[in-house]
Amino acid sequence: MAGSRQPQRLFLQGVAAAFLFAFASLYAQIPGLYGRDGILPARKMLRPLGKGLGQQLREVPTLLWLAPRLGLDTEQGMELLSLLGSLGSLGALLLPSWRHSLLYLLLWSLYLSLYQVGQVFLYFQWDSLLLETGFLAVLVAPLRPPWGRETGPPPHADVPFWLVRWLLFRLMFASGVVKLTSRCPTWWGLTALTYHYETQCLPTPLAWYAHHLPVWLHKLSVVATFLIEIAVPVLFFAPIRRLRLAAFYCQVLLQLLIILTGNYNFFNLLTLVLTTSLLDDQHVIWWLGTGRMKQPPISRVRRLLAALTLTLEVTIYGLLAYGTARYFGLELDQQWGGIQSKTAFTFHEFSQWLQMVMMPSVWLGMTSLLWVLLTALYRCTRIRKWLGKLKATIQLFIIGAATVAMFTISLVPYTYMEPGTNRQLWAGAHRLFGAVDHLQLTNSYGLFRRMTGLGGRPEVVLEGSYDGQSWMEIEFMYKPGNVSVSPPVVTPHQPRLDWQMWFAALGHHTHSPWFTSLVYRLLQGKTPVIRLLQVDVSKYPFWEQPPTYIRAQLYKYWFSRPGEQGKWWRRKWSEEFFPQVSLGDPKLESFLTQFGLQDKSPGRPPPNSANLLPRALRWLRDQLTPLATPVLLWGLICSVGAIHLLQALLLPRPRKPEAAGGEKHKPPSQKKGGKERSPPQSSEGAGNSAKVTQRKK
Repeated sequence: MAGSRQPQRLFLQGVAAAFLFAFASLYAQIPGLYGRDGILPARKMLRPLGKGLGQQLREVPTLLWLAPRLGLDTEQGMELLSLLGSLGSLGALLLPSWRHSLLYLLLWSLYLSLYQVGQVFLYFQWDSLLLETGFLAVLVAPLRPPWGRETGPPPHADVPFWLVRWLLFRLMFASGVVKLTSRCPTWWGLTALTYHYETQCLPTPLAWYAHHLPVWLHKLSVVATFLIEIAVPVLFFAPIRRLRLAAFYCQVLLQLLIILTGNYNFFNLLTLVLTTSLLDDQHVIWWLGTGRMKQPPISRVRRLLAALTLTLEVTIYGLLAYGTARYFGLELDQQWGGIQSKTAFTFHEFSQWLQMVMMPSVWLGMTSLLWVLLTALYRCTRIRKWLGKLKATIQLFIIGAATVAMFTISLVPYTYMEPGTNRQLWAGAHRLFGAVDHLQLTNSYGLFRRMTGLGGRPEVVLEGSYDGQSWMEIEFMYKPGNVSVSPPVVTPHQPRLDWQMWFAALGHHTHSPWFTSLVYRLLQGKTPVIRLLQVDVSKYPFWEQPPTYIRAQLYKYWFSRPGEQGKWWRRKWSEEFFPQVSLGDPKLESFLTQFGLQDKSPGRPPPNSANLLPRALRWLRDQLTPLATPVLLWGLICSVGAIHLLQALLLPRPRKPEAAGGEKHKPPSQKKGGKERSPPQSSEGAGNSAKVTQRKK
């Protein structure tokens, strides 16, 4: 029996939860982002031009090509896919029988379909990570309903699950390396966190308190980040169980701290889901408190191996501590207190080190995968019946081939951070990666590459006016604006417009063409776009009548100082971001034409009102529109938690397994080779039979 049944179940449940948050969060924003009156209408991405369905799917693989056949426009097609994805994810969370490959293939296909038309609002690393993780769930999940308690997972179950560990390694190692290869002075100077908490996209209230921690603690936190992201991931493949568990808790600690200080939607949850690949059944059972696994008797040989293992563990921890102290110059400050740190190596030295370790890391992955394959093959040979052995071997061959192929293509984006190693890869790996790149099966990652806002957090503030003289600010629900409003907690929701407003503030407005479309829709008074800014329309100053003029100013924001009552932020005007425009203004028309935002193609006629599906979608949209998306998502979370709690309280607990070596007593009618008899008809008869058995013994 494979040794990771419980971690795989946790992984599949976690992937379902991430899909649920992603689908439900996106559903609420579809009309304003992609609708007919949205910022970037999705129907522009799906112009058939007389091509057949097969060719359309090859060029743009999305199920939205089928929307017209259901009587839906592109916007309603996206809503239908989001709803189907939410229902499927919810079913996988609640019903174990739903956690099979076909359902996860459906979830992956639905999200890929939305990704293909999502344009800039869906081009985030966590969207790519969700697609890659979702496809791995297709390989990890069983083809039939989940494994029973008696049979357990098949011998090959650990093979595709290894890809989850490899993905976690690539994600963390690349995130640490790119911080140094980017030559960002704040990462090299260990001062990145003195800026990060106030300059990240959507900070939480705890970010204010973290920002005001001592500088030496911020620098030490950067050192810990490098340690967890660059050095610790090597322990993912350690043969010693406790080293893998230590690496697991390091990753969990990092992700929890990020969740507490920043709103990063489902991304950190998805990373925590990937860490389940570092666990085993024994630790999960202990963790969940569902029982204990039988421990083998301790022999003299086992005591010796335990002592050697402990010695190796202490040695590895000592090397990590020594390397951290040496390469980051850790010293105890006797005068001011705290621990002082500095980067004690150069960019050239780090580049040489990266060239030296990249190819060995590839070989480390190959060796670890080979070990998993050989272990699975050994399990196949332990099956007694030759027919079962043949079936298991064939399954292992198919799953093993798919796993090796996924590992091969993942090497291409993984080695992007070291071009020399990338050029050394087998040419077939590049061809295979190019063939499936449009499916987002594997991607390159690198989080927080450079720290922005060193001179203050840039923030775009929209202003509207009726006369061009008196201006009123247009507040967003989530991004910083009013200096007296505390940062919100919106996880696991991702307000995608607010995120793009953060990116827009980093450059000129022409670098974010969608911003012109946002201004245009607000001047038109389009309700779906207004609801991206404010669900409670009473808080939108131009709800009754759209503004005649709109402009945008660029401010620099800083967290308020301790002691400033009633203020969370300080701000200072920087420059004009977008000029004053109105409907019909030549400047606005020029921008719309320049960026191709004027949709001159005839729109699809409205769907037939007699069609039940469009009517149902419109009714559901009307019911959910007044709700704030974080409230909706937290309602789903509480509902799932309540249902699981009721199941735990009402359903009977499974019996504890029998002790090893003792065969459970069976009545004569069920004994092997015995004559079959009918079972007793009452519980009293069963009790009498047990008494007779005890007397015979």
